[in-house]
Amino acid sequence: MNLGQFDPRPAAKYALSKASPFVAAAGLVVDEVSGTRLVGHIELSEQHFTPWGVVHGGVYTTAIESAASIGASEAVKDRGEFAVGVHNGTDFLRASKGGRVEVVAEPLQQGRVQQLWLVTVTASDSGKAIARGQVRLQNVPLPT
Repeated sequence: MNLGQFDPRPAAKYALSKASPFVAAAGLVVDEVSGTRLVGHIELSEQHFTPWGVVHGGVYTTAIESAASIGASEAVKDRGEFAVGVHNGTDFLRASKGGRVEVVAEPLQQGRVQQLWLVTVTASDSGKAIARGQVRLQNVPLPT
């Protein structure tokens, strides 16, 4: 697959049923993925809430880290590598009481050793940004 092309089918290896319980609980569903863009969504519900009835920021941080890691790993998989986060800076822009959010991740820089991805989480109903993050990732060899 060319890095600029989307795989229109959600990649089976990224299905929530194959994720760790922690990642699955965050709920990121990968809709499209390539080495230069990831599009996904989360159906936020009470399982994601703080005791005060709003979505916990850790859900957004997890989704942002996951989206950047998946996209960055797709970019280097043909080199026998995957990408691991070395820094995640997530900004929480507004509180949410749930509903569907869209997650879009795109690289700002892709180098031989490191990548920098920008991820935006947007409320589907209002189109307003809920959170955004930058994730710096290191390209490392796949385990053998």
